[in-house]
Amino acid sequence: MIYLERIPAAPLNQAIRSLWYAQVSNMAHRRERILPTGRTQIILNLARDFLLDCPEDESNLRMPPALVIGARSVYEIVDTSDMADLIGIVFTPGGFTPFASDAAHLFSNQSIALCDVWGSHAFSLRDHLRELQSPQKRLECLEQFLYARFTTRLGHRFSRRSAEVEFALRNFECIPNVASVKETARQIGWSERRFSQVFRERVGFAPKVWCRIQRFQRAVRQLHAGAEMRWAELALDCGYYDQSHFANEFRAFSGVDVSTYSARRTLWANHIAAD
Repeated sequence: MIYLERIPAAPLNQAIRSLWYAQVSNMAHRRERILPTGRTQIILNLARDFLLDCPEDESNLRMPPALVIGARSVYEIVDTSDMADLIGIVFTPGGFTPFASDAAHLFSNQSIALCDVWGSHAFSLRDHLRELQSPQKRLECLEQFLYARFTTRLGHRFSRRSAEVEFALRNFECIPNVASVKETARQIGWSERRFSQVFRERVGFAPKVWCRIQRFQRAVRQLHAGAEMRWAELALDCGYYDQSHFANEFRAFSGVDVSTYSARRTLWANHIAAD
């Protein structure tokens, strides 16, 4: 197995959290459940000319080999055969918009062909990446492509990005609970309705949904790290009212209970075996 991450240089790092490459074969399970993070990604399959869509009925439908995976608030099922030669981009909250020329919420909970967003450049990028053999060279190539094509637009659009949304994201990182949304809007000086609209257009979700996802992610990280505490204590530590609230929210986002997550967790915190 090969898994590499690369943090791009400025100014790309304002919008892109990481570039990653995976080469995984002979998995013990055929499908994985991917938990929602609220972050938009782009993925390109370099091994074959399609990606597999795996709905709950276990039928496999072929999708284009390069996709924009919009920010998700629900889990998805993927076929592990897609991981044989895969490269991707993880965007920061609000970071995808300069690369798409559209509001982020229009992509949320959807998978859209990259060629519908980047046109023929999506094909040429994938072809170029497939010509390279080294994972490191592929990551370098991906960063160079993004830098050459988007830095002018990125600098222009990020110079105009909402200071209010940036403040809210920092605030929610410290206090990811729904109750903080109203207070954050008050501190910004906006109505809660306006704040919710602007935040949704930039980040992909309304602030209350974003806080719920981040609270869920805090619990996932602790569980994956093997946190030794009772679930009631974990629930309170992550900002839930009680253990019951935590259990219900965890199942709503992941489709499984906490015990199943712990039993099926993999190398990656947001991947668990689905069969």
